[in-house]
Amino acid sequence: MTARHGKAAILGGGIGGLTVANALVRRDWHVDVFERAPSLPETGTALGMWAEALDALTTAGCGSGLGGQVEKLGVLQDGAAFLRWDGRVIGRIRTLARPVVLLSRPKLLTILAEGLPSDAVRFGAPAPGLPDLAAYDVVIAADGINSATRDRLFGPAYRPVYTGYSAWRGWVSGTVPTTSESWGPGALFGITPRDGDLTNWFAAVRAPAGGAGSIDELRERYRDWHPAVRDVLDRIDPADVLHHDLYESPPLPSFVHGNVALIGDAAHAMAPNLGRGACEAMIDGATLAVLLSEHPVTEALERYDRTRRRRTQRLVRASRTLARVATARRFTALRDPFVGAAARFTR
Repeated sequence: MTARHGKAAILGGGIGGLTVANALVRRDWHVDVFERAPSLPETGTALGMWAEALDALTTAGCGSGLGGQVEKLGVLQDGAAFLRWDGRVIGRIRTLARPVVLLSRPKLLTILAEGLPSDAVRFGAPAPGLPDLAAYDVVIAADGINSATRDRLFGPAYRPVYTGYSAWRGWVSGTVPTTSESWGPGALFGITPRDGDLTNWFAAVRAPAGGAGSIDELRERYRDWHPAVRDVLDRIDPADVLHHDLYESPPLPSFVHGNVALIGDAAHAMAPNLGRGACEAMIDGATLAVLLSEHPVTEALERYDRTRRRRTQRLVRASRTLARVATARRFTALRDPFVGAAARFTR
């Protein structure tokens, strides 16, 4: 099969945008990445890189070692525990094949950015309007959950909707050996190791949108939970805490429109309960780049839509379902044995 080359505009320099940029550059495409932020972020919480995402990095890097760098810098985890709010174990799971790699967002973005030519990413450059992108063979919208490109192509009916959960995220000094997620009525709390000898944590509660999300509110919500949760909350620095409401995408009728393809949160924003959002953005990028290098643009985009849309929309639904299970207020006496049995089955 003859390799195909071209010119791509990538709108957004986040994880999905930089992954597809790496994959296309290594397939001899010219790429221009437009990123409105002035630089890469210097702080951020940990991300879980599942095996499929590491494979996507290998694809994106064409053997340049992107996936290996992530595994070297990250923390490997081959299992996790699900706990009740009082610390009793619901179940423990082990990954069936390769470990999950936990790595902070800034380090992952730095690895991806350093894999590109120095002039590929235009920081401080908002995405041009679609009429200004006519010189490009393909436009890849990686402009995030509030994608202006998606709005222009599909209208306001497909803007993300509130999941019913508000979340806090952050990190504290010191590390923990394993990952755990604690479930309580209307809330959950996760604790994981991360690079830099730090502990990453996240909390989500069922709440109306637009709450203040103060640290006092967070500590009060979890004051009766088990000691590991309280220990983390006692040690947090408010400057290192992020608070935001969680949104997910309604199912789009297509991930492509003309010569424009949507990837990552622009296409399929999901609740974080499966830990798949960043992973799926990377898989989107690698998949799209391979298809563009093997097929004419129109055919490549059609194949991309068929390959990625239904799968990622199923993950959006599954993430929503898991959030409801984890924060259930009723029937937990039935839920916990069922989850424990399912966890034992994965060993």
